[in-house]
Amino acid sequence: MPLQRPRARWEPVAWDALPGWTDDRSAELWPALRAGCQKPAPGWASVCARALAFTPPDDGFARDFLQRELQPNHVVTPEGEAGGLATGYFEPLVAARRQRGAGFGVAVHRPPADLAQRRPWWTRQQADTVPAAQAALRGQEIAWLASPLDLLVLQIQGSGRLRITEPDGRQRTVRLAFAGHNDQPYQSVGRWLIDQGELRADGANWPAIRDWGQRARPERLQQMMWANPRLVFFREEALPDESPGPNRPDGPRGAQNVPLTAGRSVAVDPLAVPYGTPLWLDTTEPLSAKPLRRLVMAQDTGSAITGAVRIDYFWGAGDLAERQAGRMKQPLRLWALWPRSAGP
Repeated sequence: MPLQRPRARWEPVAWDALPGWTDDRSAELWPALRAGCQKPAPGWASVCARALAFTPPDDGFARDFLQRELQPNHVVTPEGEAGGLATGYFEPLVAARRQRGAGFGVAVHRPPADLAQRRPWWTRQQADTVPAAQAALRGQEIAWLASPLDLLVLQIQGSGRLRITEPDGRQRTVRLAFAGHNDQPYQSVGRWLIDQGELRADGANWPAIRDWGQRARPERLQQMMWANPRLVFFREEALPDESPGPNRPDGPRGAQNVPLTAGRSVAVDPLAVPYGTPLWLDTTEPLSAKPLRRLVMAQDTGSAITGAVRIDYFWGAGDLAERQAGRMKQPLRLWALWPRSAGP
């Protein structure tokens, strides 16, 4: 019998309905699964306890465990539509300085003291032009960046890494974690560039936006920035390991409040898929169009991630992750894996 979610319907299927199910390196899910089991979804406590008790020796062992414990469900819209959309996100790495100057004049801020009292807070344009807004941000600077585009990508992605050159010349990397926003609506700068006739609708991805911004006159770049009134504020965190590795939960914390794992964590609409749910993806890679069929964990969300068959795939940090995420807009089919002993 189908399981009803507020924004999705789950239709039970056999394991052989999952395209490419036996081809994935299923044991690679375990670090992300262990992270997700720190805060198990309702009905998952007993399955998590058993999953945490061992490390799969190989992919076949991992698949056998999942098949014994879980029931696959095809995720469709309440109307029964199975096709959806996969986009990607990443953790930017941006050069920064602790002090303003020498080409670094764009501040990244902590939340202002009056953020909770003023709802909504000032818009992006007002933060640049209204003395009261500027005064509220004064002293809240975490670091200084070289370009408004660096700030924009951090705010779009919601987190990032700063490679900070300290006054004595030493370099260190820290994480910027999401700490709030100004409650203003998010407006796509890609949409603004399309409406302005600057980019085509089929080419308004992050690499194209960045290239346009690097060529634009300063006043046009400012207009693009002001087109999105939402401001995101951050807090600084230490990195446990400055060298992000494959299949390790060393990304920023997602909406489930557990660290994300590159290639194994996704953002979902929690009204369609609860956090902590393993999912089977059937989509394609953006740069090569090769099939991307793999196990992932639902561990995050985003303002643009709404609906049943909709995910944002976390590519991790680095140049390749940026290229993949910036161009990802792929067709998607989706299956949710749920404990056989649990209800909907």
